[in-house]
Amino acid sequence: MASRRPDSFDGLGYRGRDDPLYGASYPLRSTGGPAELHHHWVTTPPDIPGSRNLHHGERTPQYDEPLGEPGGPGAAAGGDAPQPGVPPAEQLNRFAGFGIGLVSLFTENVLAHPCIVFRRQCQVNYHACCYHLTPFSAVTVMYSITKAQGLKSLWKGMGSTFIVHGVTLGAEGIISEVTPLPRLTAVVALPFYCASLIETVQSDIVRDDSASGLLDCVREGVTRLFGVGAPHSRRLLPLSCLLLPAALHAILRYAIAASIQRVVLWLHQRSRKQRADANNPLDAYFPELAAAWAGSLVADIALFPLETALHRLGLQGTRTIIDATDGVVAVGNGGSPLVLPVNTQYDGFSDCLHSIRRKEGVAGFYRGFGALAAQYALHGALLAAARTLLRLLLLEGRAG
Repeated sequence: MASRRPDSFDGLGYRGRDDPLYGASYPLRSTGGPAELHHHWVTTPPDIPGSRNLHHGERTPQYDEPLGEPGGPGAAAGGDAPQPGVPPAEQLNRFAGFGIGLVSLFTENVLAHPCIVFRRQCQVNYHACCYHLTPFSAVTVMYSITKAQGLKSLWKGMGSTFIVHGVTLGAEGIISEVTPLPRLTAVVALPFYCASLIETVQSDIVRDDSASGLLDCVREGVTRLFGVGAPHSRRLLPLSCLLLPAALHAILRYAIAASIQRVVLWLHQRSRKQRADANNPLDAYFPELAAAWAGSLVADIALFPLETALHRLGLQGTRTIIDATDGVVAVGNGGSPLVLPVNTQYDGFSDCLHSIRRKEGVAGFYRGFGALAAQYALHGALLAAARTLLRLLLLEGRAG
């Protein structure tokens, strides 16, 4: 039996010869019928072109059309029939999920990075008189540092934070296969976290950009792990002194964040008067994002004192020079903020806690808390803006 395919059929890349891409003057080599009959040879997903030998005038049955009824509604329209594909509602859900996740990820790791940098600088700066417990004072000093050193001064160390995230995710995937304690990956990533901490708090005034690279975090982490390379101060604490606070912080943060997230989701479900629509992106994505935001916020607030002690212990003995967080401007130095060395002398985790409590008071554990408040306020505002924009798009789509 002779094949009924057109002479110009070329497999997956077939187009009708009267397709505009070939041009109006491209001649048809096939004979025996008008040019418009070739439209019936073009198939669309989920069909595989060339998998059927159809006669002229026949149409490939689609997934939503019963078999044995090729002449169903729309068959007479030929090439003008609507092409099947992803339903508009599902397309919108995919677009909404991708957009919402991208906004949350971008805000958490890029836009909020200046707040993380300034918060860490405040936590390790025991010299400062201003504790920056409110976001107003924190934003003011962040602006003065940016004005003096440039915009990139508050985005320093962002590459190293991505490296730490990558090491953490890789270690979590390996550890979760052999042990039910994947959150202990914070211990594995501890030397790289300490190296990233140095990059985020060190002042750009003393930083040598020509000698620094993206993989410095990896090199410094390996150096800290094996105790090789350039010598540090004698006050540098071994990693064994940091294992307990690092593991405690990781486990408690996970437990608190997960508990709050479940409570928020449970309250959201109880407060709804009608059942959530799985096809509605507002019901499918935003409750979980809001619950994750609330869980992270509560966990970071509760563990802020522990994080302060961990950062001070990790930075001790590294000869790091940080920006002055009091907003004092040096005279005769081009208007640049003053820099200060970090010269702590803690003997361990318990000594650090007692020393902060005795010398700085309870408020000393919450240095830089205003930057944390600004970070989560920015994150929450962008999530609310994305939710409002998505609601408007949904209303416009339904109206159309």
